[in-house]
Amino acid sequence: MLTKSSLRRPDGAAYFITNEPEENMIITASIGADGSLRLDRAVPSGGRGLHGTTANGNTGVDGLFSQGSIQASAKGKVLAAVNPGSSTVSLFAIDPRKPTNITPLGDPISSEGEFPVSLAFNSEGTRLCVLNGGKINGVHCYNVDQKQGLTPIPDSLRYLGFNQTTPANGPPGSVSHIVFSEDGSKLLASYKGTANAPGYLASWDVDKSGALSAQHTQVALAQGGMVAFSLTHIPGQNALFTTDPGVGYAIVDLSGKHRDASVALNSQMATCWSAYSPQTKGYYAIDVGGNVIREVQLDGNLKGNVAATYTLPAGTSPIDSEVASIRGKDYLYVLGANATSVEVFALNGAGKAKQISSVNIASPARAAGVSVHGSNLQGMATFVSGW
Repeated sequence: MLTKSSLRRPDGAAYFITNEPEENMIITASIGADGSLRLDRAVPSGGRGLHGTTANGNTGVDGLFSQGSIQASAKGKVLAAVNPGSSTVSLFAIDPRKPTNITPLGDPISSEGEFPVSLAFNSEGTRLCVLNGGKINGVHCYNVDQKQGLTPIPDSLRYLGFNQTTPANGPPGSVSHIVFSEDGSKLLASYKGTANAPGYLASWDVDKSGALSAQHTQVALAQGGMVAFSLTHIPGQNALFTTDPGVGYAIVDLSGKHRDASVALNSQMATCWSAYSPQTKGYYAIDVGGNVIREVQLDGNLKGNVAATYTLPAGTSPIDSEVASIRGKDYLYVLGANATSVEVFALNGAGKAKQISSVNIASPARAAGVSVHGSNLQGMATFVSGW
């Protein structure tokens, strides 16, 4: 346990992974009625973590070069996490009355590739797909069984064939994020590209059985786009808000209405992660290099403007983030990797986010004998109890 007094009936929970090479752990934290966060427990994922490498040998934060390494499904009441060092995926049942309690469903299963970095549930929580980013890279999908755990979907293993290593070398040339389209008819994965060629989205058709089309199509970024990182749905528009650390962000329009755009953000350094708030209609773009969160508001034509900028202390290195709607109000949870913290913001309206706490991870983990290093921490998922 990471706390002396666990909330008996929290309104929700947040989850992230330690991604430690000796043992990957899932940290669960309770969310209170006011959006406040309290670390609760560390649960073994059943596998090992692994940190990617860069051209200069740097082993800083964001060791997976990705978003979505841990994901929760509200409808399925399940949680999934990658084990990059074991090349496996783990599935857990979430107790909806106390969602910090998670129980393994089946055994960890092979990702059918190397260095898995990102996961996506379908809207019903009945299927899960994984994105592998190592030497054997590509995607693979599973059916979610509430008793047996994950079972492979036939004809869903698809290779991308990028020239990579295990662990992955990046960020250039690595994969980032996997999502289903809003209607579930497509599976999309982002590829960052290299200095010689811009990134793009790989898109597979998904049939009724969950099988994938034999080949993927490439969805290009708009002119001026450089790096495809996060994939956040723009609700009801069949379009994606995609962070681009080389420029700022991009709009990827899958509807055929040609609203694609590449948008530069002034003074941005490395805008890599994003989350959407249903209450404020804002897209929160996380700049790890600048220790900045920018709130972008889009109009009906998907033209954006920066409604507000929220600055975190130097050295925080914010990475993965997620929004939870608690009792009619939205809260943003951001993993401050280098600071070994979770930064919590109340989203009080468009352009009116206010930080309400910074929750320390390292001290409670150390006291409980859980190994935590800022360079390895990864992921952010939330679950709302709904009772």
